[in-house]
Amino acid sequence: MLSDIHQMQDIFNNNLYIMREDLIPFSFGGNKARKAKYFFKDILKNNYNYVITYGSASSNHCRIISNLCAKYDIKCTIISTDRESNSYNRNLCKIFNVEIISCNVDEVKEIISKQMNEKSILGYKTYFIQGGGHGNIGTQAYIDAYKEIELYENEHNFKFDYIFHASGTGTTQAGLVIGNRLNNSSTKIVGISIARKSPYGKNVIIDSVQKYCNSYNLELKNIDKEINFIDDYVLQGYGNYNKQILETIKEVLIKEGIPLDTTYTGKAFWGMKEYIKKEKIKNKKLLFIHTGGTPIFFDKVKEI
Repeated sequence: MLSDIHQMQDIFNNNLYIMREDLIPFSFGGNKARKAKYFFKDILKNNYNYVITYGSASSNHCRIISNLCAKYDIKCTIISTDRESNSYNRNLCKIFNVEIISCNVDEVKEIISKQMNEKSILGYKTYFIQGGGHGNIGTQAYIDAYKEIELYENEHNFKFDYIFHASGTGTTQAGLVIGNRLNNSSTKIVGISIARKSPYGKNVIIDSVQKYCNSYNLELKNIDKEINFIDDYVLQGYGNYNKQILETIKEVLIKEGIPLDTTYTGKAFWGMKEYIKKEKIKNKKLLFIHTGGTPIFFDKVKEI
């Protein structure tokens, strides 16, 4: 699953490249599409006929899982802490005819357990996917994605000094960090948090790395020290954005023709720019991974 990598305009005296995960050819693409391919390989191989997952109304993960369930005629239930929403991702989920159960944050775990039990009683073979595609399967997807980055580097005879991306549930960053170490690379992986603060956000990534390494008997000493989780730009949390993020989205759209969104990629791109200025990074080769979210670009397009 090769993504398109190409050079953008230079940024603060650095060569900037972008990895277009949003161009993965299924349901508007994105990192969740990459991960979902791995989950559904397992689902189809083992004949599961019901999928339960959870996420917000703007969740790219929920859109992708809903679409794949519809494609393969597998029933699907989404647990969400959002009530009614006009988010394009939520509207797409409705097109895919999934069941959406709204609840309070403190009820999510209980509702998931209840739904899993009920579907089992009804005779379904039920598969649970953690929000955002969390777990070893999601981590594996981005270990493999790192191999694609390495292939691009080898073809163009250079190494990226930094790789930036939106850091959410953690497995994208966990996979990139493990892939980086397995490649014996000195590239710095920088996750720009779009919601979580440290230490919790960073610890989730460390936990993902450790669980994967334990599962596959990998000894990657001190790899936790290579996890650069930047929480300076989360603002008031998930889904929050400011004027600077909107300006960043507009600039990238006009100059590059690339859509970003206020929840994930636009927020991360703005955070990356601020980080570069703060750290006085110059004369380096940078890669920004566009992790997807085209439908939610349109959620705020009138504000841009």
